[in-house]
Amino acid sequence: MFNKTISLKIRKRSIVNVLLISMLFSALSLTANAQCAMCRAALTSEGNKTKAEAVNDGIVYLMVIPYLLVGGIGYAIYRMKKK
Repeated sequence: MFNKTISLKIRKRSIVNVLLISMLFSALSLTANAQCAMCRAALTSEGNKTKAEAVNDGIVYLMVIPYLLVGGIGYAIYRMKKK
């Protein structure tokens, strides 16, 4: 019984740690400048700020999808192992 309680506390703590770390990384990535060198050169030469911001938003949007998929698969595996 005592061993089971310690194991449950460790699991809860590790889940909280993973969530905090992922929130930290997501908060830091909001200020990231998500352009490759070629995209930056092409967009800054024109001097069109709105187009450059749209490209940045598109790149960030495309980067989020794989993280959501991996997180969803990880959560599904966690739920299966929990049962």
